[in-house]
Amino acid sequence: MKKPMILLLVAFAAFVVILGGVKFLQIRAAMAGGAWTPPPEAVTTLVVKEERWPTTQRSIGTVAAVRGVVVSADLAGVVETISFDSGRAVREGDVLLRLDARQEEAQLKAAAAQLELAKMNLDRMNGLVGKGVASKAEQDRAAAEHKQAEARVGEIRATIARKTVRAPFSGVVGIRQVNAGQYLNPGDPIAPVQALDPVYVNFSVPQQDLAPLRPGVSVHVTGEGFEGERVGRISAVDSLIDEATRNARVQAELRNPDHALRPGMFVNAEVHVGEGDMVVALPASAILHAPYGDSVFIVTTMKGPNGEGYRGVRQQFVKLGPSRGDQVAVLGGVNPGDEVVTSGVFKLRNGAAVQVNNKVTPANKRAPKPEDS
Repeated sequence: MKKPMILLLVAFAAFVVILGGVKFLQIRAAMAGGAWTPPPEAVTTLVVKEERWPTTQRSIGTVAAVRGVVVSADLAGVVETISFDSGRAVREGDVLLRLDARQEEAQLKAAAAQLELAKMNLDRMNGLVGKGVASKAEQDRAAAEHKQAEARVGEIRATIARKTVRAPFSGVVGIRQVNAGQYLNPGDPIAPVQALDPVYVNFSVPQQDLAPLRPGVSVHVTGEGFEGERVGRISAVDSLIDEATRNARVQAELRNPDHALRPGMFVNAEVHVGEGDMVVALPASAILHAPYGDSVFIVTTMKGPNGEGYRGVRQQFVKLGPSRGDQVAVLGGVNPGDEVVTSGVFKLRNGAAVQVNNKVTPANKRAPKPEDS
């Protein structure tokens, strides 16, 4: 029973040894003849060219309204009518809210009657003085009483007017914070009103970068919540430097006809302060970062061991500059016209064969949209 099992195992072992030997001889023969080469790696490439990167200063900014207030009650009273809808545009002088003014209107009627009586007394006194019946002192007293009655009527009318809240300027009214029948104290907020075209963008820059910033310099604004890039101009530079941060506050003014920029929004502000240098801009995916230096792979025609030419890559160390969006500025190591690998660099080595397929290429925008970055 054991003898057939032993013979079977010996036969199987002999078969494995023979098969392994045959394969080993085949592989050695193929390598000796130079017939075996690894398959080419699929990559994307870009033929680089020089372009001018303007000198810029970038900062984080905040949108602010050129004119913006929170409308509040001037006097105490009960809300009688609300004449605006939240989020709607209003014009300067439009009625937003009226407080109950019935008591003041009654006081106005009484004051008007008192004014009429004072006028009659003054007219009568003027006639008596002309006839020599009344004295000049009595005429002056009647004139003073008439003026007091006029002032009282004006005071009550002003109080009634103050109980009618109007839009201080044209803009967009925010969400109302009151309801009809609610009692308001002086200073209680009613709703914000913001003028949204134009708007300000406030940002800070370090004191050492302040010299080229002056009114009229262009500011490019991007951010989430609106598409594209908005361009405005610096309208003011603060006269003070913050002692804690050593930064100066800069204010730019931008047109905002579609009201996409809202006060309080976070934005990126970029100021172009010079023509800049000529650089080679590459996608960030083209750079291979390593402790011994940054490098790229340049596609070129190479010769294999058998003397035949093939498309291969040469590793080239580079000097990098600033980055903007998807791009990185290469200051040295790459020349215009070089074909640089833009994706798949992590699987390459010096002399590796490549197959270029540019149907789908990595992002290469200096100012990408947030959803694409």
